[in-house]
Amino acid sequence: MIFLFEDHVLDTNRRELHRGSKPIAVEPQVFDLLIYLVQNRDRLVSKEDLVAAVWGGRIVSASTLTSRINAARTAIGDTGAEQRLIRTITRKGFRFVGDVRVQSSEALPAPVDLPRHESRDQPHAALALPDRPSIAVLPFVNMSDDPEQDYFSDGISEDIITALSKLRWFFVIARNSSFAYKDKSVPIKRIGEELGVGYLLEGSVRKSGDRLRITAQLNNAATGSQLWAERYDRGLSDVFAVQDDITEAIVGAIEPQIFVAENFRARRKPPESLDAWDLVMRGMSHFWRMTREDNLAAQALLEKAIAVDPNYAQALAVLAVSHVFATHMGWEDRAVSIPAAERAVMAAIRVDGGDAWAHLALAGVHVFSGRLEDGLAAFERSLSLNPNFAPAQAYYGHMLAWLGRWEEGAAAARRALRLGPRDPFSAICSGVAAGAEFLAGNYHEAMRLAREAIRQRTDLIVGYRVLTAAAAMAGEIELAKASLQELRRVQPDISLGWIAVHVPVAQDDRDSEAFRRAREHYLEAYRRAGLE
Repeated sequence: MIFLFEDHVLDTNRRELHRGSKPIAVEPQVFDLLIYLVQNRDRLVSKEDLVAAVWGGRIVSASTLTSRINAARTAIGDTGAEQRLIRTITRKGFRFVGDVRVQSSEALPAPVDLPRHESRDQPHAALALPDRPSIAVLPFVNMSDDPEQDYFSDGISEDIITALSKLRWFFVIARNSSFAYKDKSVPIKRIGEELGVGYLLEGSVRKSGDRLRITAQLNNAATGSQLWAERYDRGLSDVFAVQDDITEAIVGAIEPQIFVAENFRARRKPPESLDAWDLVMRGMSHFWRMTREDNLAAQALLEKAIAVDPNYAQALAVLAVSHVFATHMGWEDRAVSIPAAERAVMAAIRVDGGDAWAHLALAGVHVFSGRLEDGLAAFERSLSLNPNFAPAQAYYGHMLAWLGRWEEGAAAARRALRLGPRDPFSAICSGVAAGAEFLAGNYHEAMRLAREAIRQRTDLIVGYRVLTAAAAMAGEIELAKASLQELRRVQPDISLGWIAVHVPVAQDDRDSEAFRRAREHYLEAYRRAGLE
């Protein structure tokens, strides 16, 4: 069926929209919404009607619906202020109010029947999915009136592809394959089958004056369901800085979303059919809960994965990180955990020297072994492999702060927070940032960040450690004593002796002068709080 309105042609069979002779690029979901509104132009369409028809009844936020309505308006030359074609009836719904003529697609000249090898739109056979999460980044749609803005929307897509390619966990489709779908309206499922991917990232860019609005959404290619969506509004003072900022934000947001989706898939499998990747995903789900019990459960699952595949670098690297993390939290004896971490991480690096998790674990091993400069180098290597790796940013900041580089440490920790504001690790990042502010003498800011860490995780040891110390040095002794009581609840063995040995890490006479000063600062704070 073909709908004609103003100077537009909406072809539902070919899924094409033209203004005059010019094709208009429209996101698949926006195209579906536009068709539904036009087909139901004789009545008011409620939000519930749209959600049922376009999203299959899934929960959709008001902002997502509004962005799709606005995108549909933009595609047909309408605006929210004019509402010449798509009208919003407050608290009721929407209606297409333009004059529409209907024409059968049979009235159009039949397209030339090219031989199969010449047809550019013939569907290809479905490709098998890789053995790890696979994703394609479709070219972001330029929703601005200015076609010159294509370079910016293309640049966003290309930068995201580059950033995702640094994540060794993912199989990322190359730029040229993804961009073959530019300005085409192809169903998500078909794209997923043709590219052999499980996930698709799509989005749009709209420029208005000196402001940019960028939307992005992550979809399950097999089902078409939306896993995540976000909108970013930015000023356009420095176009390249904005491009970098948006890329970091999107990559930082979708990585944990894919892990959650992969874990959900693994949990639905019967135990006897689990492969090494499934075991790693289950292990990761426990690791991110960051409790003593879950850390042990994660280690057991990772060890099973390694038994299935002894050369599985990712399983070895995460196992090593879990031992380092447990040592930092006081859950494992350093004399046992650090050698175990070192064995696992060296095996991981032998298999894959470019794994960011492996170099994060190696940094922890070096630091707990007193090799501080080697530790810093390993942190920096991890971040060079994946600049958007929030845990590495956080612990790098922790290390810098204890070496007397407080401003750099606080900046790294805050960068980690910005990369993963919804990440399970964000509570740790807040605690690390709090520690950096404490060492810099900014006690009230340290208390604020420590409280934020505790708000997210009431069992988080690092939050209570910093809150106790900062409150004591700020002269708020009652708060320090109350925080110390909570710290004893989550870490019963806390004492001045334990802090002297383990905070920030267990060291010997190779301690740097900065470490010794920082540790004494910490110990004095705990003496004031009443710890013995």
